[in-house]
Amino acid sequence: MVEIVGGPAAWRGPDIVDRPEWKTELTDAHVAELMAALAAVDRPGIGLRDVTKEDFVLPTLAPVLAGVVDELVDGRGFVLVRGVPVERLTERQAELMYWGIGLHVGIPIHQKTEDDLLIHIRDQGVDRNDPLVRGFQTSARLDYHADSSDVVGLLCIRPAMSGGVSTIVSAVAVHDEIVRRRPDLAEVLYADWWHDRRSGNGPESFFQCPIFGRNDDGKLFAHYGRAYIESAPRGEGVPDLTPAQIEAMDLLDELDNSDEFVLNMNFAPGDIQFLNNYTIMHARTDYQDHPEPERKRDLIRLWLVIDRDLGLPPAFDAGGIVPRAVALAR
Repeated sequence: MVEIVGGPAAWRGPDIVDRPEWKTELTDAHVAELMAALAAVDRPGIGLRDVTKEDFVLPTLAPVLAGVVDELVDGRGFVLVRGVPVERLTERQAELMYWGIGLHVGIPIHQKTEDDLLIHIRDQGVDRNDPLVRGFQTSARLDYHADSSDVVGLLCIRPAMSGGVSTIVSAVAVHDEIVRRRPDLAEVLYADWWHDRRSGNGPESFFQCPIFGRNDDGKLFAHYGRAYIESAPRGEGVPDLTPAQIEAMDLLDELDNSDEFVLNMNFAPGDIQFLNNYTIMHARTDYQDHPEPERKRDLIRLWLVIDRDLGLPPAFDAGGIVPRAVALAR
C-alpha cells in the first residue's frame, strides 16, 4: 500500500513564498572571490573540462554552496542563489564562472552530446511539435517535468521582455495529495513507465522508470515529463498508454498546476535556480522576447550529479542521459 511521505520536501508554494530561507544572497566578499577565481582560470585556450574544483578556489563561498547541496538533498529540494555578477562578464566569462560554481555543487554531465556541458536556453525558432525537439529550444510554455540529472541549475543572463516565469512544485507534496485522493492512481504511478529521451530513433532513446518510487529508507523519488511519456510509443515495442495511466497523469497535472502547490519565480540577471530533480517538478510560462538579439532571453543550464549516495532506486539511477555510476566514475 502506498503511504504519505511528508517531511521538509513536502512544501506548498503559498506556505513558503514569503520565507527568506530558500534564497541565498551573495555578499560583496563572495563576488570578490568569484572574480578572483575567474581571473585565475580565464586564459586563452582553457576549456570548461580543463577547470577543476581545485582550480576554482572559493574560500568563504564554498561552505555556502555545500549548504546549498544539503538543502537540495535533505531539505526543501531547491535554492535560489542571487547576485552572480553577470553584468560584468562576457558570455565566455559567465560560462566559466557558472562552471566553477557548479563544480562546488556537483559533477557536471553532458545534456545531449558530449559537448553539451552547458546549454543556453534560448528560443531557436524550431517547431515545438517535432518529436525530436526539446521544449527549452522554444518560447512556448513548458509543462511540469524533471530533467535527467540529480540537480539542474539555471543561471539567468537576461530575462524575457515578458513572461518566462519559472514555476516549481514539490513532487512530494503532490504525491501525498494523490495518495489521499486516489490511492489507486498512486499505485499506477509506482509502476514502470516508458520515457523518451528524444536522443534519436534507436532503442537507446527509450527507457523505463516509475513516475514515483521509494527506496528502502522510505525516501521518495520522482521522474516525470508528460510530453516525453506521450512520445515514447514512437519507439519500437513501446505500448500505447492505458486509460489508467492517462487518468493518473491528468490528476498529476491538475495538482501540479494548482495554486495550492505552485511557487513562482521571476528571474533577475545573476540568479541561479538549483533544483533537485527527484523531489521538484518545474515548468515555465511562455514568453515574448525583445526584438534586439542582444536583449533576448538567455539562461544557461547546467546538469549536475551529486557526489553522494542518494539511495536512488535502480530505475532512477540508470534512467538519465548519463547514468550516475558512469558520471561518478569519471
